[in-house]
Amino acid sequence: MQTKIEKISPLSAFAINNIHESENSPMDFLSFREKLSLANIGHPQKRKEWKGARLAIKSALDHIQLPYPGFYKDVHGKSHTMDGYGYVSLTHHGDYSGAIFHKEMPVGIDLEKVRDKTVTLAPKYLDTKEMDFLDKDPYMHTMAWSVKETIFKCQGRKGISLRQNILLQPFSCRDQVIKGKIHGTDFADHHYAVKVITENDMILTYTIW
Repeated sequence: MQTKIEKISPLSAFAINNIHESENSPMDFLSFREKLSLANIGHPQKRKEWKGARLAIKSALDHIQLPYPGFYKDVHGKSHTMDGYGYVSLTHHGDYSGAIFHKEMPVGIDLEKVRDKTVTLAPKYLDTKEMDFLDKDPYMHTMAWSVKETIFKCQGRKGISLRQNILLQPFSCRDQVIKGKIHGTDFADHHYAVKVITENDMILTYTIW
């Protein structure tokens, strides 16, 4: 997948970058707290992924002309702006990291490579109705996995089951928007429209609340 920066609206943008190509990029824009976090990451791959995600969100913010506020994670593992304004979601997979930002609405983003294991693991994250229309196709299963991960990240709380609480409407491999909802929880039911971008064997999904 190529490096991407896309403006979704005047309030929102996403970016995807190659963590190896951006490895030597300057990180002077980080907050003091983030610089401490980076200094404490010893694993080389984790360090690249962390840097890649921060560079992606910086690119997205630059694209809609907003300053970089710094970010931290809450008890649910969800990232937040340090100034309390705006919403962010981060992702990484293999050689790529990505991020999405919206000034006013919760967001979610996920990046996956098509893998056969998504079919094998289907009973762990799919409802039986979903398995019926996905028909053991690794590409379709990876799309479903990514869409559910994106919805999970957007809602921002732990305790939500991909299989039991996130239900997708039937879709095809050509669909650019997949619809799903959260149900059967203590939270209000909510319907999501998840954007899908595919390139070779990589699948990017994102949604705005």
